[in-house]
Amino acid sequence: MLAYLMLALNILLLVGGQIAWKYGLDRAGGLSLHNLLPTLFSPLILLGIALYGLATVLWLAVLSRLPLSAAYPLQSLAYVLGIVLAWALFGESVPITRWIGAGIVILGVAVIAAK
Repeated sequence: MLAYLMLALNILLLVGGQIAWKYGLDRAGGLSLHNLLPTLFSPLILLGIALYGLATVLWLAVLSRLPLSAAYPLQSLAYVLGIVLAWALFGESVPITRWIGAGIVILGVAVIAAK
């Protein structure tokens, strides 16, 4: 059970890192040659890197407790959460095909998680 809680936290950290990067890049006006260093060292980009670092350490702990063939596919829930948060936080237009794809991912995770 602890391994699955760590996996859930890993997913949240990965998605949190992506959200921090998106906010950081939006604030910087995107990434280009003229703003490369200031953008890479901005607080939100560094926060995203830190979240990914924590997610990696947690992922190592997950892999020491769960088979890769189970843990890695379950981590795909990060994609679903990313779509939901892109829509909710950034107002991104998400076409029906992406929602269907997210549903398929959830169905796949349910199949993999079934024992």
